[in-house]
Amino acid sequence: MSEILEADPHDESGAPRAARAAAAALRMGELVVVPTETVYGIACRPDDPAATARLFEAKRRPRGLNLPVLAATAQEALALAGPSAEASALASAFWPGPLTIVLWRSAASASWDLGDERDTIGVRVPDLALTRAVLRESGPLGVTSANRSGEEPARDRDGLVDAFGDAVSLYLVATGGSPTGAPSTVLDLTDSSRARILRSGSLSRERLHAVLATSGHAPQWVDFPR
Repeated sequence: MSEILEADPHDESGAPRAARAAAAALRMGELVVVPTETVYGIACRPDDPAATARLFEAKRRPRGLNLPVLAATAQEALALAGPSAEASALASAFWPGPLTIVLWRSAASASWDLGDERDTIGVRVPDLALTRAVLRESGPLGVTSANRSGEEPARDRDGLVDAFGDAVSLYLVATGGSPTGAPSTVLDLTDSSRARILRSGSLSRERLHAVLATSGHAPQWVDFPR
């Protein structure tokens, strides 16, 4: 039987109880729905292959689409990937925020079963107090939008429960309104000399390029082949 817990996603003082409940479920390999500043996400432990398999099944997500990973801080997120001056510059400018950066994995994440692509990882630091409180309690999490693949992300309690039912152990539902942001911009930096936007979001190529150019690490921009 799923539990539904309501919390103010912007209130740091009220976040610990909700974060502890979510982290406890996640440590047991369960799935948890959490709000972010963009959309609701469905989360699992990234280092537990049974948990990631459970998420792929609940979402009906093809394994060819790897699970992105959220972390509480830029330092923690970037430690999951190999060194990248470009990623560090963008993290300083846009994290916490709606930017997912795809990088080569480091030893810290090399064994994680996030999908068929075993060499790269997409990382982000979300800009919402409740989400980061959960991440501080749990450590990094595999998180993808809370919807069945091919459908629109669920925006409220009823839509979330209709989508996942008892496949999710705990629903953290935002009080005072649902997330309404656009999905994060997904940027591939696996080639340090070339950058590709894999998914458009609220951060434009121009804003990303301006930061990279100022930092002295501006790559060539290429279109993602369709």
